[in-house]
Amino acid sequence: MNERQSPARRVASHARHTHPLQSALDLFAPPRPVRRARSAAFAVLFCAFALYIAWHASQETATRPVDELPLAAAHGEGPASAAGAAVAAVNARPDIVQRGEYLTRVGDCAACHTADPARPFAGGLPISTPFGRIYTPNITPDTDTGIGQWSDADFMRAMHEGIRKGGERLYPAFPYVEFTRVSGQDVQAIRAYLKTLAPIHATPPANELHFPFNQRWLMQLWNLFNFEEGRFVPDPQKSAEYNRGAYLVRGLAHCEECHTPRNLTQGLKKSERFSGATQAGWQAYNITPDRAGGIGGWSDDALASYLTTGVATGHANAAGPMAAVVQNSTQYLTPEDLRSIGVFLRAQPAVAGGVTRSRDSFGQPANDDITTLRGTRITAVDGVQLFVANCASCHNWTGAGVGASAPGAYPSLIHNSVAGAASAGNLAMVILHGVTRRTRDADVLMPGFGSQLSNDQIAAIANYVTKTFGNPQAAITADQVAALRAQPQ
Repeated sequence: MNERQSPARRVASHARHTHPLQSALDLFAPPRPVRRARSAAFAVLFCAFALYIAWHASQETATRPVDELPLAAAHGEGPASAAGAAVAAVNARPDIVQRGEYLTRVGDCAACHTADPARPFAGGLPISTPFGRIYTPNITPDTDTGIGQWSDADFMRAMHEGIRKGGERLYPAFPYVEFTRVSGQDVQAIRAYLKTLAPIHATPPANELHFPFNQRWLMQLWNLFNFEEGRFVPDPQKSAEYNRGAYLVRGLAHCEECHTPRNLTQGLKKSERFSGATQAGWQAYNITPDRAGGIGGWSDDALASYLTTGVATGHANAAGPMAAVVQNSTQYLTPEDLRSIGVFLRAQPAVAGGVTRSRDSFGQPANDDITTLRGTRITAVDGVQLFVANCASCHNWTGAGVGASAPGAYPSLIHNSVAGAASAGNLAMVILHGVTRRTRDADVLMPGFGSQLSNDQIAAIANYVTKTFGNPQAAITADQVAALRAQPQ
């Protein structure tokens, strides 16, 4: 006869037919309503994530420009296939290789991928970041240590998605955030040129990143906030010059990487584009069209001259990383591309950044400072004495420079953006490290004084220059010079 069991008998029966471990786990298991709620929440999150992936894929398809290579050709589906043969034919064309060389210069690839000038593109250059030190890879066609075994699809994926051969995520020290906008045809041209380089067997040192930043998979999270994959789409409301400038500045030339401030995760602050930022102790100045804070007071010719020679007379002389950009990259740009860059930059929102007077508006020649030294016994660190002893032979004791306005002249410190800046940091960096800039017009060399002068002496010279020839409000201390000296270059 089937009798209804009491609660106590049901528990006892369950205990007889249940494994002891399961019984113990049941004691700690959450009630069924809680488990159902958790399952429902997980399902909702999963569905939301799936919808996001679907939306992202649809957006990528919708915005893909029409000038890309056919998909099969872009991904190089085997040398035996028609697509593979097409890619091989493209890579072999001399005009494609020549264009690839030009584009490689636009991207300034040699600057980052060359530690030893005798071994170009072999990598090994250290790049210091807030999270540790990264060494650039070898991009010569060496099959063991370079990219000789990479397919065209591997190279394109690295440029467009920040993923290297083997599926590893690249760190954003490689600016794939900008390179993703470069067309597939231009990427293939760069690839074709790199294949013509002499293979160099060189393995860069291992990266020096602290945990957890040495975990490459974390780049997936970084990308969610700082990376939008997709090629450049021209604005039909803008001119051809504007669109060409936008394609260069925000793509292969990756100007934002130095001239835009960083957020907490070291991504670009999109709301402050081109308003200036600090890199390795050097200030990359504001290049928005604001007349006080940026380059709004520069003529088109002055901007083109700066990018081709490193000199914009009456405005600025390229030093530090920008001197390297001029030497390795921008001096080779065509007049059309230089003009397009100017058109694009002048159309950007002007950002003053709190600056009310342009950096190049300061200064006047020194009058009688040098005469005050006659018959005077110097008993302390003196800016005038140090300037006359170390700087006046090239910049003149009046600060007017030697050689007038010729591209290879020793520049005037009057109406000089480094002397007139709100901070004397770049001036101190120039004194510490000097200037090396080689262009088709001139070979400029200023020796660095970091090994000859103390922090107090460099601060004294910088403060004399800003007070006499530049912004009298700018000043720097010996401790600040020491901090700049410690910055890896």
